[in-house]
Amino acid sequence: MSSGAGSGTTKGGRGKPKATKSVSRSSKAGLQFPVGRIARFLKAGKYAERVGAGAPVYLSAVLEYLAAETLLPSKVGKNKGEIGSASQEF
Repeated sequence: MSSGAGSGTTKGGRGKPKATKSVSRSSKAGLQFPVGRIARFLKAGKYAERVGAGAPVYLSAVLEYLAAETLLPSKVGKNKGEIGSASQEF
């Protein structure tokens, strides 16, 4: 037969194949925000009849970007009027 070419199989078909570790959609996209949770909220919120596979990934990326821009400190006084500057008044 084959000499160890099968992924996760044992020689001769005996034994259990090695279980692969599950990878979250957030880590696949390189994000910190939970893609699965946002997908669940989009589906449960009845915003649309169907929700595409890329919509929660994109929304998570946008929310993560906005959170990083508003929460991370920027150079105070230098970037007056830009998004993320702490000296911006409303």
